[in-house]
Amino acid sequence: MLKSLKIYRWLFALCVALAGCDILEPVNDNHATLDRVYQNPTFAEGVLMAAYTRLPTNSLSFNDVATDDAVTNNKLNDYLRMATGQWSSIYNPVGQWNNSIAAIQSLNQFLAVIDTVNWKGSVPELNWMYTQRFKGEAYALRALFQYHLLVTVAGPGANGQLLGIPIFDRLLDVRDNFNLPRATFEESVAQIYADMDRSLGYLTMNDYRNISNTSQLPKGYEHVSVVNYNIIFGQELNQRISARMVKALRARLALLAASPAFNPNNNASLWAKTADYAGASLQELGGLAGLDPAGHRFYLKSLVDAVNVSASTPIDQKEILWRSSVVNSNSREQAHFPPSLFGRGNVNPTQNLVDAFPAANGYPIDHPQSQYDPATPYANRDPRLRLYIAYDGNTFSGRTLRTGVGGGVDAKDSVETSTRTGYYLKKLLVEEVNLNPVSMTTQKHYEVHMRYTELFLIYAEAANEAWGPDGAGTWGFSAREVVAAIRKRAGITQPDSYLTSITTKEEMRKLIRNERRLELCFEGFRFWDLRRWKENLAEPAKGININRTNLTVVDVEPRVYNNNYMHYGPIPETEVVKYNALIQNKGW
Repeated sequence: MLKSLKIYRWLFALCVALAGCDILEPVNDNHATLDRVYQNPTFAEGVLMAAYTRLPTNSLSFNDVATDDAVTNNKLNDYLRMATGQWSSIYNPVGQWNNSIAAIQSLNQFLAVIDTVNWKGSVPELNWMYTQRFKGEAYALRALFQYHLLVTVAGPGANGQLLGIPIFDRLLDVRDNFNLPRATFEESVAQIYADMDRSLGYLTMNDYRNISNTSQLPKGYEHVSVVNYNIIFGQELNQRISARMVKALRARLALLAASPAFNPNNNASLWAKTADYAGASLQELGGLAGLDPAGHRFYLKSLVDAVNVSASTPIDQKEILWRSSVVNSNSREQAHFPPSLFGRGNVNPTQNLVDAFPAANGYPIDHPQSQYDPATPYANRDPRLRLYIAYDGNTFSGRTLRTGVGGGVDAKDSVETSTRTGYYLKKLLVEEVNLNPVSMTTQKHYEVHMRYTELFLIYAEAANEAWGPDGAGTWGFSAREVVAAIRKRAGITQPDSYLTSITTKEEMRKLIRNERRLELCFEGFRFWDLRRWKENLAEPAKGININRTNLTVVDVEPRVYNNNYMHYGPIPETEVVKYNALIQNKGW
């Protein structure tokens, strides 16, 4: 045994001396190197797809529970902790720093190799079109993630200057300097616009749709075959980011830049720019006539079931500008159905939001002409209230809900999964889902990235600020006409006397903001809207106690925000400590 060990040692020493023995060479493992990624088009495209998986709208955040619109009965909820005093540069549930910068870096990596990957080298025409589309997607997504980052961190530095984001316009590796300062807010906006323009230079068609003849080929692609064009830009790609989506994103960015938090001098030209961007997108939809009559009910089973992108002529909801793929699930219903329907009742709309819904005749409920009766608070109300919120006496999945005393597990504060406000979420849920463990079912769902009602509301807000309630710019319809169409669709009694009574920009501003609150409730807009409008973040969340005919509005949960600085979010403390070039927003 000792002799054998000596022989092995001698052989090992000889191998080292000669540096030619195979036992010292590591065996190739099965990990993909970057070179292999770039040589394989499927792997290379995966770098782009990694950014898609990071879209903040891939799932509903329900950050409404951090506002005056809702609370949650989940005591461990991050937004509950945030809203009740724990929001800081160390604890920031609404932050996008790590997610957005990781996506931007992934996109920069992809942009650096697009021209070197052999996408379809045997067919040069296909190879060229792949590079065109991928560049368009990558610049569009980079603009999108820069926008999300800007929304969360833009704000005044210690010297009061409005700052934006650090601009990462190329892939940084370990040898590069990551200690980059934040650009100004204006420079950041300009960078995002520039990426949008680059994207639109490649994505020259609004949508991914199959074409049938050469006359339909877009500018710049006149020389390619119809068959090859459909392979690269056809309907199978219809949930990738497109030119139409980039144009809508441009209106979102312009709205942010024009809003009071970032436009302190109320520069009317910024509002006009926003209205023009939104108007151009809406013109492609057919203008005001393009408003989907069922747009405010987009999540209902019948409308989701009708979606069919595999048809020769794809069927999609007119309301939906960009969405995820359709999947069968019931997780959303499990989280938010009332406990009597085997749900956890997580999101509870507030009395604040309920009171924001006008009377059926369109007047605010505190207006003398509303005919509102506090003894029967849900009678003669805007039909969207019944559609979006489950209240005492409303039907849910075919049964009458009782949230007052004697209502069983659905009654306010009855069990851990009961409502804390007297209300349950109804919007976005498919009531046909059955959660009974004996006969549980699923239904079709998809997540919405953008919908047209948001674009109409962007136009209305901007047009009113730029041109007043009845100014139309060059688009042929005014803020008043947009609001009238949205309220008529909702079921407000016609003629809409309250809307007719509004004559000033200030009155119309208040109405538009309220319509935005109602139409987009529970879709993740309220928190960001309050901030960009510089409105009160600290309004306490209220609920209602119902004991037979005795109805009492009560405070449910405080909102512990400091309006002196919290309209602007923080840079993560870890980043500020790590990089001295980063300036923290004032107050954080």
